[in-house]
Amino acid sequence: MTNNNSHIKILITGGGTGGHVFPAIAIADALKRMQPDVEFLFVGASGKMEMERVPKAGYRIEGLNIAGFQRSLSLRNLAFPYKLLTSLWKARHIIRDFQPDVVVGTGGYASGPVMRAAQRAGIPTLIQEQNSFAGITNRVLGKKAAEVCVAYDHMEQFFPAEKIVFTGNPVRQDILDLERKRAEAIEHYGLDPAKKTIAVVGGSLGARTLNNAMRDNTALLAEHPNLQVLWQCGKFYEYEFTNCDTALLPQVQVMAFVDRMDLMYAAADVVISRAGALTISELCLVSKPAVLVPSPNVAEDHQTKNALALVEKGAARLVRDAEAGEKMLQEALLILENDALAFGLGESIHQLGRPNAAEQIAREVLKLTRQRKI
Repeated sequence: MTNNNSHIKILITGGGTGGHVFPAIAIADALKRMQPDVEFLFVGASGKMEMERVPKAGYRIEGLNIAGFQRSLSLRNLAFPYKLLTSLWKARHIIRDFQPDVVVGTGGYASGPVMRAAQRAGIPTLIQEQNSFAGITNRVLGKKAAEVCVAYDHMEQFFPAEKIVFTGNPVRQDILDLERKRAEAIEHYGLDPAKKTIAVVGGSLGARTLNNAMRDNTALLAEHPNLQVLWQCGKFYEYEFTNCDTALLPQVQVMAFVDRMDLMYAAADVVISRAGALTISELCLVSKPAVLVPSPNVAEDHQTKNALALVEKGAARLVRDAEAGEKMLQEALLILENDALAFGLGESIHQLGRPNAAEQIAREVLKLTRQRKI
């Protein structure tokens, strides 16, 4: 079923985490800059962050009653087949009613049913795969996708080589050109510009391993009074860590959430974080030396593979999750004490940045719409 209207309709599906939501919004923003009359519809998972973030960005969204399959034994898995079938049914109706020219999937719970419904309806689909190790859903969908936009080399092991387009991952535009924001960042956080700063980024929900490593290294941090730390612990852990001994050190600022990640990046001399695809793409653009602590609790251990893709190019340091308490802060201190190492890491990670990823993906989407309207 082809949309015969003169204007273009794009359906974007994905969410569950910022790593899926923010690229989706970035792609829509780029499309809107290129073609202001594009009509958008987002489809996400009910109750997930996209149901709040997407409307705040100015886009319409519908929700599916879908959740992931738990890899451990869980009663919630009993409801999974019902939720999947009802989501597939609703996705088919959304596709029929909206009649998109192209459907873009950025991953997450809702992406699978919607992309499957679009492919069955003969509508071109574009997959935006953020990770270096593609998940099973995207691997299956990739066989019938029109294009797959990727951010890492060697993705032909997961997708047909002729469908792959190397674009990088879309990121928020406010993290570009951070040098001019450094003075603002120093003032925003009340930092001493003469002292070095470590940013510990656990994500909006937080990362227990990073938080525990901070708490367990209070004595080490106390030995470095000339060091400043911005510690984002996540909303899940706010009450557990905001009053621990580390948080009470005068040079440590702990916060549940960061509204201005651009300023945190601008203030930091080294960043400690998980190795999600979006975070890594941002680090490449801000060109900051990074200590990556991949989460072991993700599908196919893809964060470790993401991190290794940088480590192999001398663009980051990796600390295993189980060793974070012993090595995480020590690695950051090593970087701060070695100017040559810090410079080399920053230069190497900068070479991997793709500041125009959203625009390139948007061009691929528009190309597919033109092909379909011919």
